[in-house]
Amino acid sequence: MPVSSLTDFWSRLVGVQSGPPRLVVLGAAVLAIAVIGPYRSWRITRHVVTIAHEGGHALTALLTGRRLSAIRLHSDTSGLTVSAGRPTGPGMVATGMAGYLTPSLLGLLGAVLLTSGRITVMLWTALAVLAAMLVMIRNVFGVVSVVTTIGIVFAVSWFTSAQVQAAFAYFAVWLLLAGGVRPIVELQRMRRRGQAPYSDADQLARLTRLPGLFWVAFFWVGTVAALLVGGWLLLRPMTEGWA
Repeated sequence: MPVSSLTDFWSRLVGVQSGPPRLVVLGAAVLAIAVIGPYRSWRITRHVVTIAHEGGHALTALLTGRRLSAIRLHSDTSGLTVSAGRPTGPGMVATGMAGYLTPSLLGLLGAVLLTSGRITVMLWTALAVLAAMLVMIRNVFGVVSVVTTIGIVFAVSWFTSAQVQAAFAYFAVWLLLAGGVRPIVELQRMRRRGQAPYSDADQLARLTRLPGLFWVAFFWVGTVAALLVGGWLLLRPMTEGWA
C-alpha cells in the first residue's frame, strides 16, 4: 500500500467524527430495546452478547496467567470458555466474574469512545478483538457466528457513509448496554428452576463460599450501573444542546 494510502487510512482511523443527529441516537436506543425485548429477535441478538461474554472470560483468563484452551459458541446462544490453571484462587474467581459483566463494560467503553467522536476507532477495535477471538474458537457454529459478525462490522466501517457508521455504532453500544442486563434475569430464572447448576454464579459460589444469589445480584448491579452511566454519556450531548 502506498505511503499516501497508509496516511489516509490512519487519518480515517484516528480522526474525530461529529456526533449523529439526536433522532439517530434516540432511534438507535429504541431499536436496541426493540430487538432485545421480543423472544424471537432476542434469540438472534443474544449471540452478540454471548460473544462478548465468552470473550470476557477468555481475556480475563489470559490476564490472570491461565492458559486459554478453547472457546465454543452454540446455536442456543450459550457458550463455553475452557482455560487451564489452578482450579481455585483469584485468577479463577476473576475469570468467572468477567463473563456477565463484559458486554456491559464493553458498551460503556464504546459509549466513551462515541462521545469523544472516535466512531471509526470503536468499529476497528471491535474488528481486532473479534479477529483475536476467532483464533480460539473450536466449533463450527462459533466460527460462523464470529466471522459473520466480523463481516458485518467490516462492511459497515469500510463501505458505508459516516452517518451510517455512526448509527450502527450507537446501535451496537446500546445493544451491549441494554443487552447485558437481560441475561442476568434469565440466569436467576433458570437457577430457580434448577436448570443452571453450573452457571457462573454457582461456580463462583463454590469458589468463594458466597451464595449464588449474591453473585447474581452483583452481576445485576454491575450491568445496570453500566447501562445508566453509558446511557447518560450517550444522551448527555443532547440534553446539553437543549439547555
